[in-house]
Amino acid sequence: MGKPTCTDEEFIRLWQQMGSVIEVARILERSERATQLRRRNIEKRYRIKLQCTSSKSPDFQVTLPHNGVRVEVECESGCILIGSDAHYWPGVVTTAHRAFVHVVRELQPNMVIMNGDVFDGAQISRHPRTGWEGRPTVRQELDSVRDRLSEIEKSVGTAKLHWTYGNHDIRFNSRLSAQVAEFEGVMGMNLADHFPRWKFSTSVMVNGSTHIKHRQHSGIHAVYNNTVKAGISIITGHTHSLKVTPWTDMNGTRYGVDTGSLAHPWGDQFHYLEDGTRNWRSGFVVLTFHKGKLMPPELCEVINEEEGVAFFRGTVLKV
Repeated sequence: MGKPTCTDEEFIRLWQQMGSVIEVARILERSERATQLRRRNIEKRYRIKLQCTSSKSPDFQVTLPHNGVRVEVECESGCILIGSDAHYWPGVVTTAHRAFVHVVRELQPNMVIMNGDVFDGAQISRHPRTGWEGRPTVRQELDSVRDRLSEIEKSVGTAKLHWTYGNHDIRFNSRLSAQVAEFEGVMGMNLADHFPRWKFSTSVMVNGSTHIKHRQHSGIHAVYNNTVKAGISIITGHTHSLKVTPWTDMNGTRYGVDTGSLAHPWGDQFHYLEDGTRNWRSGFVVLTFHKGKLMPPELCEVINEEEGVAFFRGTVLKV
């Protein structure tokens, strides 16, 4: 038997009756993501607002997938702070991290997302050791990540805490699964076991139209290629470039965003670059949603690492 279908008018009446993406998806036997996407398309086409009236579908709702791949978020109005590529290092607290904690405390966002490469994994890196350089142990790195994330946790209020896996983060699980597969399922053998307040996934999709993940395309034109080819706004890290590239076509304006790095570009984590030039910037991104639509993304950029100076919303922050 095929899945039930309905016209736009029937969908609108059903939504007004149920007021819940969960209930509408159940009745139509569609995924919540497909139902949410159709809701947004109808709102745009008819210039109407399909409100969530059910207590099961508040204006901010997070749906965790069983397979751990894509988290679905409904955000009618509010903001999401995204920090990326922290590569937290023992004994180092960067200006970008301190600014991130400050802005989290000030804005009290709906959600905080660490968009990959929070853990560096220096001793299990694909990059060979440079001479006799010292590298922190996995335990030392985990302790450092725990310390920095605890500072964020103390500032967030009721915000949801989320971590999208980066290629460095995956090193933890990949090394263990390759070397001691017999320990699968044992507490502590999964990176997520060490950070119980944080939910993990590959990506986060907000309102069916803003995709947050660690990486997609690479290179200097990564964010441009990401949003042009995907047809929606995409927020990524990985290239440490901290920038916003808008793209406007017949469907309106969407954004390719690089979330930069919470690490210092010249930190000890990056000795493998052999003192080479890097087009990197420290900072992070704030996403604001109004009536379900992504507003122009905002950057907080570190201006002077040594003096602890960052710039955000027309204001110089000394942190």
